[in-house]
Formats: sequence, structure tokens, C-alpha cells
Amino acid sequence: MEQIYTIPINEAFEAARDDHSCGCPVCSLYRMLEENELDLILGASMMEPDVRIQTNKQGFCKTHYDMMFVRKNRLGMALTLESHLAEIRKDIDSGGISGALGKPGEKQISRIDKLDDSCYVCSRIGYNFSRLLSNIVYLWKNDADFRVKYACQPYFCLPHYKMLLEVGRDELDKKQFSVYKKQTAEIVEEYFDELSEDVSWFCKKFDYRYADEPWNNSKDAVERAIKFLCSDLHRPPEKKK
Repeated sequence: MEQIYTIPINEAFEAARDDHSCGCPVCSLYRMLEENELDLILGASMMEPDVRIQTNKQGFCKTHYDMMFVRKNRLGMALTLESHLAEIRKDIDSGGISGALGKPGEKQISRIDKLDDSCYVCSRIGYNFSRLLSNIVYLWKNDADFRVKYACQPYFCLPHYKMLLEVGRDELDKKQFSVYKKQTAEIVEEYFDELSEDVSWFCKKFDYRYADEPWNNSKDAVERAIKFLCSDLHRPPEKKK
């Protein structure tokens, strides 16, 4: 029987199988997690004390501030910002005895450095996304129907291809991983070759000798190449620390 945590994975893989324009199913799942977290932070979770403690400490990255802002819940954002600003102001206070200890400006530099790499939404997504990847591998290992579904994906973007291999290597035995790696590589490499041909044809179409030739599947080749190389997300992959 399908477990609750597998439902969105199956739905994303079914959607990509049936409509290849959906692209990488793992990107779709990441965006789902992102939308859920943004809805929560401007809704039910906003006033929860434990959540507010974390948002005061971590704040949000520029991308997620922008995504919250377009949701037009300015009061919700203002309430979150009010306490976040107050905490930062307290943390970077240069007065008193504590301000005279250590290297001049070290306290302020350290706190702002932490803000630069800190986002409540990113941390929540990261926590849930790692478990989601494990669930994908779990389904591949234990559900024959899902394995067929997996083989019918249009592609996995390169960042998520790497992650799927990393999780599979950790959670499958050597024999299982050999099959899993081969199947995943075939999906990626087939799309890689197709995409490369489309990009090359796109380039040729700007040569007068090919002006009367059809575009075939190359008109959006540049956009698809970027999504394949960098993921189809609103933000870049996590920085390595």
C-alpha cells in the first residue's frame, strides 16, 4: 500500500513520465517543498514561538524574501521582520563592555557573515529534501512499478543526478547500486546526447546555409540546457561549507 510520504514522489514521476515538458521530477519535488514552506511561514507557522525563534536567528535569503513578498502578505512579512531586525540589532550592538572585547568589529562581522549563508526556508527545504531523495531510492529498491516509472523519466538534471547517485551509493548494496546507477545513467546520457544535438542545431540555424531548414526541437535548446546543467529552481544549489 502506498505510504503518505511516497504520494508526492509518485505524482511527480508520473507527471514527468506522461509529459516530458515537466522536466526533471526531482526539480518538481524541490519546488513543491519550497512552495509548502513559503505557504507555512506566511500562514500557520508564522506566529509559532519555536518557528519565530529560528526565523529571528536565521532570516531568509534574497530569493525567498522576494518569493514571500510577491505573495502579498505584507503584514506577515512585517511581523517576521520586526522581531528579526530587533534580534540582529541586539547582536551587532557595538556598545558596552562586550563591544570592547576581541578584535574591533569582529562581533558585527561574524554575525553578518552568518546571515549571508543563512535562510530559514533553505534550511527547512534541505532537511526535507534529503529525506525525499532517500524515499526515491527506497521506492526504486522496493517497488517494481516505481522502477518502471523511474526508467521512463525524461531526464534528471546534473545536480540532482549527482545527488541520486550519492544517496543510492549509500543506501543500496553493491549489486543493487550497479543496476540503479546504470538505469539512472542511461536516462541522463540519452538526454545529454539529445540536448547536445539540439544546441548544435540551434547554432547552425544562425548560419545562412541552414536558414531554410526546420528548427526541429532546437528552439528552446538554450533554456533546456541551462535547466539541465543547473536545475530548474528559483535559486542555485547549496554552497559547500
